[in-house]
Amino acid sequence: SQVLDTKDVQVFKVTVNGQDAQFAFGEKHSFKGTPLEITFPQELRRGQEAVVEISFESSPKSSALQWFTPEQTSGKKHPFLFSQCQVEIC
Repeated sequence: SQVLDTKDVQVFKVTVNGQDAQFAFGEKHSFKGTPLEITFPQELRRGQEAVVEISFESSPKSSALQWFTPEQTSGKKHPFLFSQCQVEIC
């Protein structure tokens, strides 16, 4: 399994290498946010890469999330989401 940091997001679906994965939120912390634990559908071998896709919706309260429009990216075709959240301030 893998644990990710989240704050004020709603997760609808998680897949790992194209397979549905179980996920659950942990206990919410006032300023750190809420851990999201993803259970992989099958165990990975050491050094094996995995593609994790998360379908989610952010909210206006989601801190440190920023979007680039397609025109702001180098390829100019797709929007881009990035996070500047750090453990000390999330």
